[in-house]
Amino acid sequence: MAIAQLTETERDEALAGLPGWTLLAERPAIFRDFAFRDFSEAFAFMTRVALLAESQDHHPEWSNVYNRVHILLTTHDAGGLSARDIRLARVIDALL
Repeated sequence: MAIAQLTETERDEALAGLPGWTLLAERPAIFRDFAFRDFSEAFAFMTRVALLAESQDHHPEWSNVYNRVHILLTTHDAGGLSARDIRLARVIDALL
């Protein structure tokens, strides 16, 4: 089953409900930066996200530097932003 990209309208509506997430200008993806007290807290957050992402079989592009975590979501199989990315962003936000 093919995964469909969100339309521009669907994308805009979804982003309106995801404060802190931003559409990437260079490609059809959304990102958010998170800051924590220290490395341990940032890494614990990444671990929780990794387990949830794995359960959804949808994996973020991300990086960690000390207490900061950068997460980018896009669906490679759809060639851009899909409902899977929006669902994962909501799950990530619920961890905070």
